Amino acid sequence: MKALTWQGTRNVSVEEVPDPQILEPTDAIVKITSTAICGSDLHLYELFGPFIDKGDVLGHEPMGVVVEVGSAVTNLAVGDRIVVPFNISCGHCFMCRRGLQSQCETTQVREYGSGAALFGYTKLYGQVPGGQAEYLRVPLADYNHIRVGDDLPDDRYLFLSDIVPTAWQGVQYANVPEGGTLAVMGLGPVGQFAARIGVHLGYRVLAIEPEADRRAMAERHGILTYDLTDTVVDELIDLTEGRGADGVVDAVGMEAHGNGGAKLAQNAVGLLPDALARKLMDKAGIDRLAAVYASIDLVRRGGTVSLSGVYAGEADVLPMKTMFDKQLNLRMGQCNVKRWIDDLLPLVEDSADPLGVMDLVTHHAPLEDAPGLYETFQKKEDGCIKVVLRPGT
Repeated sequence: MKALTWQGTRNVSVEEVPDPQILEPTDAIVKITSTAICGSDLHLYELFGPFIDKGDVLGHEPMGVVVEVGSAVTNLAVGDRIVVPFNISCGHCFMCRRGLQSQCETTQVREYGSGAALFGYTKLYGQVPGGQAEYLRVPLADYNHIRVGDDLPDDRYLFLSDIVPTAWQGVQYANVPEGGTLAVMGLGPVGQFAARIGVHLGYRVLAIEPEADRRAMAERHGILTYDLTDTVVDELIDLTEGRGADGVVDAVGMEAHGNGGAKLAQNAVGLLPDALARKLMDKAGIDRLAAVYASIDLVRRGGTVSLSGVYAGEADVLPMKTMFDKQLNLRMGQCNVKRWIDDLLPLVEDSADPLGVMDLVTHHAPLEDAPGLYETFQKKEDGCIKVVLRPGT
């Protein structure tokens, strides 16, 4: 089959790789009809080379049709149309029963002290072949699927794999009171949905984003947007009676604008031999924290900062004096996809499209175009906000 593979820093290519096979009786094989490029994939493209092997298949936002099931699979059949959650969980362990599927004790990657295995995402999370491919092996398939109908287009459902539940969890974690103010840092795909979810839930939503095309998209959904300037945090505090937002969702993550020294350090680690780079990233890695610092400044006293953007540094410095003095709450973590699907499936199927899932994708393309679109997405060129690939087209 054809699949998008990692070949080196800022170097991915579509290659012929072996078709996936049923390895365990609980597996299923899915023919992929749509698969998206995620902002988290750009971390692999740019930073995480020491934890990836040449030829690894990327991608963790897929959906398609079941073409084969293992002998122990009872909840799926050939021909079922499914979305595949990005985290791999069992559904019955201590963590899964508590809605913490991203911490599944059955698939935790204990070698690296990490949570549940993820599709297409480095040794840290199990190095499981990903979904930017023509076919995908789905482990523990009875639980790791979201069955959907046949009538609506893929774009209605595809984002249930990751970014819609990630945004929903981010807003839930932000703990905004009824009628309160939610601020969103960054209007990439997760930030777009977080802001729209805030509007859907009746919050006043203020969003900061440096790219004009992303601000324009959000404004179509009733979101007040602001450019990233040196004074924007103060301006938004003034708009909230001098207090700040009740909750802030940081939808940016480790590669935020600013923190030039941290960027240089990240790039320097990437030039080291893999074994040494892995040790440094595991114990002394640092992130670009401009979005976190701004979120801490922007949230009101007693409010909540919710981190949906991915962070990976073990030596990051946070302003603990300020956080303690402001009595802040801080919530974060990989999304527990299956926990939120009952809330979200009716919304993406609603003919009114309240979350605007049909107003996100800027680029549809065949799988063969993926390498160029990774670069386009990473550089924010051509108005690129979300890319959906169609294997087999």
